[in-house]
Amino acid sequence: MTFEDKKFELRLAQSRADLHAAQRLRYEVFIQELGGDGPLVDHEARLEKDEFDDFFDHLLLIDKTQPEGSDKHVVGVYRLLRGDMAEKAGRFYSEDEYDLSAIKSSGRRLMELGRSCVHPDYRGSRAMYVLWNGLGAYVLEHEIEVMFGVASFHGTDINAIREPLACLHHYHLAPEEMRARVLEPYFQTMDLLPVDRIDRRAAARAMPALIKAYLRLGGYVGEGAFIDHSFNTTDVFLLMDTQNISEKNRTLYTKGRHG
Repeated sequence: MTFEDKKFELRLAQSRADLHAAQRLRYEVFIQELGGDGPLVDHEARLEKDEFDDFFDHLLLIDKTQPEGSDKHVVGVYRLLRGDMAEKAGRFYSEDEYDLSAIKSSGRRLMELGRSCVHPDYRGSRAMYVLWNGLGAYVLEHEIEVMFGVASFHGTDINAIREPLACLHHYHLAPEEMRARVLEPYFQTMDLLPVDRIDRRAAARAMPALIKAYLRLGGYVGEGAFIDHSFNTTDVFLLMDTQNISEKNRTLYTKGRHG
């Protein structure tokens, strides 16, 4: 799967060098910018990595105007794990935080998304649109029915984000038959305000762009939040049934399907 125009190339990682380029961008965003860490993070080489990287497909957004190996060559990444790949890995990445039994027993074709990030200098440009367009092509190619993953609020102060969390809980909770739930030892309720005390516009403004993008496409959230102290984030589970994407959004999402 590849796509090219005058500025960008979009393709899957094909080599160890490609993977390292993705991990370097992840280091800049998740470690440097957001203050995260992890047991396999290589600070000397500036690589954010974990034990799952060898099982995922890595979708790369490349700025062709920048020299290979430079910090602005790979400017966007997305990590993709289909159900058949998760079997080889032994589990989905998010299963150490969430009970996925309802989703896994659905009989649907599943894909887990993760480590989505864009270089700071490319945010607000069409970079994320191109990256999502490539994701749509991947979904079509592999006939994915349900996508899921985790998106994060920066920081671990629950009180500071109680309104957007409560809004997600009251208005966007996944149907019970497809609802993931934070594992009991880590469960943090998102039911933090009654409905009549939620300002939905203010709550939406406080949500990360990735969460709002999923909601616009008809996505849902799982039950509970996970406080990830190692990455300095509060995580929310996101799920999207590709059959529920409106025709208008489906056109935007899959425009210019890449072969």
